[in-house]
Amino acid sequence: MKEWRVYLLLCRDWTYYCGCTNDLERRVKAHNAGKGAKFTRGRLPVILIASKAVVGRGDALRLEAAVKRLPWDRKIAALT
Repeated sequence: MKEWRVYLLLCRDWTYYCGCTNDLERRVKAHNAGKGAKFTRGRLPVILIASKAVVGRGDALRLEAAVKRLPWDRKIAALT
């Protein structure tokens, strides 16, 4: 099974963006090129600050949803 990663980006306005992908380097480059999520397009550049490997897309989506529900100050800890 292909490895998926849940990742956390720090945007220019100090907000976080959480997402999941099976190609982290490509996805971060896409965000910084303005081709990523709509949320990040107006907040460039973004910096990868945390990521966690999981097995399978389903697990990645569940972890992403859980991280998004956490308060701002606990999101990094959830992915380290």
